Amino acid sequence: MRIERRLLRFITLTNWILFFAVTIASFILAPRPFAWGILAGGLIVTINFHLLYRSLRQALTPPHLPKTGAVLGKYYIRFLASAVIIYVLIADHYVNPLGLIIGLSVVVTSIFIATFNEIRRIIFKEAA
Repeated sequence: MRIERRLLRFITLTNWILFFAVTIASFILAPRPFAWGILAGGLIVTINFHLLYRSLRQALTPPHLPKTGAVLGKYYIRFLASAVIIYVLIADHYVNPLGLIIGLSVVVTSIFIATFNEIRRIIFKEAA
């Protein structure tokens, strides 16, 4: 399996595991607005990650030529929609802003874990 597919699969799986684990833990241990913030932020960033993956896959899969305008247009529409959703969630006090930030960090955390896992794999491969 190519490294790109392996990394994408690892990041996606880790993303969902982190999202569910942190969300469940927050609903058990934290106040409700904080837990709802984690849930909302995690959903926003996870959905954006998957939509970006689909947009890039469609634009870069042969026989299609890369359509940078279409990809960037979809990206900015998703960005604007996310900004509006986040604004409404915070302005109307539906969620705790700190919980929302933690939820929005789920994909970044998954990417960091994947990076450290790959570094570990390279180091132990060279040591063997």
